[in-house]
Amino acid sequence: MTTQSPKPIDRNVREPAPAPETTSPSSTSSPAGPPRADSKPPAAPAPGKDVRYLALRNFALSISVFNIIGYTLLGFEQPALWPFLAVFSAYAIDLAFETLSAWAQRRAPRFRGRGMRGVYEFLLPAHITALAVNMLLYANNQFWPVLFGISVGVTAKHVLQAPVGGRMRHYMNPSNLGISVALLCFGSWVSVAPPYQFGENINSLFRIAIPVILATAGTVLNAKLTGKIPLIVGWLGGFVIQAVLRHELFDVALMAALGTMTGTAFLLFTNYMITDPGTTPVKPRAQFMFGASTAMVYGLLMLLNLVYTLFFALTIVCAIRGLSVWIGVLIAKRRSVTESAAASNRPRGAQEA
Repeated sequence: MTTQSPKPIDRNVREPAPAPETTSPSSTSSPAGPPRADSKPPAAPAPGKDVRYLALRNFALSISVFNIIGYTLLGFEQPALWPFLAVFSAYAIDLAFETLSAWAQRRAPRFRGRGMRGVYEFLLPAHITALAVNMLLYANNQFWPVLFGISVGVTAKHVLQAPVGGRMRHYMNPSNLGISVALLCFGSWVSVAPPYQFGENINSLFRIAIPVILATAGTVLNAKLTGKIPLIVGWLGGFVIQAVLRHELFDVALMAALGTMTGTAFLLFTNYMITDPGTTPVKPRAQFMFGASTAMVYGLLMLLNLVYTLFFALTIVCAIRGLSVWIGVLIAKRRSVTESAAASNRPRGAQEA
């Protein structure tokens, strides 16, 4: 076995020069060289704001402040302990049902993974539902109907869901549904909060200021964060149209039909309930139709002499929206099964062609 000796290196032969690097047009204008000492690295793009979180946070803050003002200045009739009972009850119910839903779906609960910040963000909708139901229901000295309404509103988020936007989402407005079901079940001795409680202890000047502040704050909130201005326009425009139609066709006093729009309860409903981001459409045209449909259902219920019409109208429209989503899913699934069956029944030659 022989070994070959290595060839001698000829130092007169040069290695081929490396290929020149390709540069972008923007880099050819500046000479190559080491970076300057005073040059700064490009700033990283700022992370986008979570609009949904900001909307929920501002909604929760607004209704909390309004409850504080209501109990200290306006004249809310409910006991002062009830808001705390309502909030803690809603927290417990929402955490329990989310844990149960996560176990059934074999996933992690949505409030886990980010510490207390995750729990805080998860509980914001329950906070809003609890304060809204407690503020807008009047059950004399009985807290149990209020707790019943809160339970219905919170648990419905985990039960009444539909595939919206590519994932399962609840479609019933929690606060509105809780109030509606409580009124249906205990309507003989439970009612909505009396309108005078929103200005019982203040003079005429502040009675004018309260609706103006609510309308301004709600409009700014919906314009900047929720983007529900088309829905509000459809709701208000539809409300005026149904009032005019009832006046022309059924001899209803026009001023009485339009007078509902001047109340504090109507302003709260318009700016803080019907515009719920989680249970209303996203596209402007669909928002407009959602608001106008609620107004039309309101007019029909008024012709039937039904009370608590605002809440029942929104409940009906939300239910129809969720039902229509499920009907669309079932129709698409049936069409897919039919097409698959038709394709499998074709002759083999036709399938290859």
